[in-house]
Amino acid sequence: MASRDHTPALADADRELLGDTLGDLRREIGECGGVEQLLHGEPHPGNVLTTKNGLLFIDLETCCRGPVEFDLAHAPEEVSGLYPGANHHLLRDCRILALAMITTWRWDRGDQFPNGRRLGTDWLDQIRTALERRELNIPADLGISRTR
Repeated sequence: MASRDHTPALADADRELLGDTLGDLRREIGECGGVEQLLHGEPHPGNVLTTKNGLLFIDLETCCRGPVEFDLAHAPEEVSGLYPGANHHLLRDCRILALAMITTWRWDRGDQFPNGRRLGTDWLDQIRTALERRELNIPADLGISRTR
């Protein structure tokens, strides 16, 4: 995202929005004092297989450490309800960060996702709305289609 060579179609204002969102939220989430643990990093339904022995996580290239809310941010909304101890403000911020990450991927010049640029444009609008709601401390229901 920081390199115009990799994201030539990304407008300057959108580049700034994504850069600020990625940097600011990464820092704030890191400083939140949440319990850090090993995370999948992107456990959406497309990265889980059902096997005869139970669920199996695949696509482990984004494994990282952080608060459980970061993994919950990638899962469908109803999953976070299974974690009553989750910090909902932190979860909101993690959802915005996750959205900024996948939005950035849609602007990479090598992205071959069908309708990727359209999704990237839609998600930029969702990020703006989510950040405005965050400033007003309104709970965020991003309603994001995380199809990649």
